[in-house]
Amino acid sequence: MSATTAVRPFTVPTASESELEELRARIKATRWPDPELVADHSQGPQQEVMQELARYWANDYDLHRIERRLSAFPHFVTEIDGLDIHFIHVRSPHENALPIILTHGWPGSVVEMLNVIDLLADPTAHGGTVDDAFHVVVPSMPGYGYSDKPREVGWGPKRIGDAWTELMRRLGYDRYVAQGGDWGAVVTDLMGVDPAPGLLGIHSNMPGVLPADAAAQINFVTGGPAPDGMSAAEAEAWDQMMILYTVGVGYAVEMATQPQTLYGLADSPVGLAGWMLNHDYASYGDIAEGVLNKPVGNLTPDEILDNVTYYWLTNTAISSGRLYWENKYGFFDAKGVKVPAAVSVFPKELYVTPRSWAEKAYPRLMYFHEVDRGGHFAAWQEPELFTTEVRAGFKSLR
Repeated sequence: MSATTAVRPFTVPTASESELEELRARIKATRWPDPELVADHSQGPQQEVMQELARYWANDYDLHRIERRLSAFPHFVTEIDGLDIHFIHVRSPHENALPIILTHGWPGSVVEMLNVIDLLADPTAHGGTVDDAFHVVVPSMPGYGYSDKPREVGWGPKRIGDAWTELMRRLGYDRYVAQGGDWGAVVTDLMGVDPAPGLLGIHSNMPGVLPADAAAQINFVTGGPAPDGMSAAEAEAWDQMMILYTVGVGYAVEMATQPQTLYGLADSPVGLAGWMLNHDYASYGDIAEGVLNKPVGNLTPDEILDNVTYYWLTNTAISSGRLYWENKYGFFDAKGVKVPAAVSVFPKELYVTPRSWAEKAYPRLMYFHEVDRGGHFAAWQEPELFTTEVRAGFKSLR
C-alpha cells in the first residue's frame, strides 16, 4: 500500500480553551429576533426552544463532551480520490462478524451512529448473539466532520459511494453490507445500483421508492394530486412527499441552489443550531422536546448539542450543505438497486414507505418491517430499535 493509500491512525483534536470561550461568548452575544407569531413551529424553530438551547449550551453543556465520546472509538483516515476520508473502525471481538459500513446524513454526522457502534460490534454484551456481530465502519462524508472538504466540484452521492467501495476494499473486506438513512440512504442505494462484487446487500431506513412515472408528475411549486391507480398507502406516501417538496424542505432548496449564501451559519452558533434543528416537521418536534429536557427516545439536550458542537468546531456548516448542490438524483426516487435489500419503516420518517413501492424499487427485497416508534434520525433517536432492525435485516446474508 502506497503512502497516499495507507490507512493512518487519527487522533480526535482537542479544542483549546480559548476556542471554547469564544464559542460561549458568541452564544451569549446572540442578537435575538422577535418571537414567532404563531403558537406552533410552522414559522420555524421557536424562540423558547432556541433560547433554552442557547442557555444550556453556554452555561451547562460540557463543551469537551463530544471530543470524549468520539475519542472512545478508534479513528483513522485514508486518502481516496484526492481527499482524506475520516472514519471510525471497530472490529467485533467475534471474528466471523459481518462487516458493515454505516453512512450518516445531514444535519447528521458520525455522532448519529455513536450509540449503535458497540451494540452492533459486541452483541453478546447487549442482548444479542454471536451471530448478530458486525465489524463496524462509520465514515464521515466529504465536507463533514473530520473528512477533508472537497476542493473541486463533483463530490455527489455516487462518488461518495464509490469511495466507500474503495474504503472497504482497502480495509480488506471482500464481503460486506451497507446501511444508510437520509443522505446515507441515497449513497447506500447508489452503491447497490452497480454493485461491487463484495457488496452482499443494503439496509435503508429512508428507502428510495418513488416510482419513475409518479416522480415525473411532481410539480415542485404546487406538488400535485396523487397519480391515478395508487393504493391508499401509496397515496398517503405521495401526499407526505408533496408536503416535503413544496413547503417542508426550504433548507434543502437553499443548499441545493446557493449554499454559499449561508455565511451566518459559520459566524453564529445559534444561527447554526437553528438551521440544523429545523429539519422536517416531525424531527423538529421531537428535537425541540429534547431541548426542553423532555426526551423523545435518545434525543437529550446533550445528544443534540454534541452534534451541533461538532459542526461548529469543524466549521462544516457550508461544506456539508454543498452536497445538496452536488446531488443529481431524485432524493426519494427508486434508483434501480440490484442487490438484496432490507427496509425498516419508522413511523415518523419523512414518508411512510408502502410495501408495494419497496417491492418495486428493490426487486430483491429480503426484509420489510414497520416499527412502532422513531423517525428520520433512526440510529440517533432509537439506537436499540435501530440495531434490532439492522440485525434482522441482514440475517439472511450471513
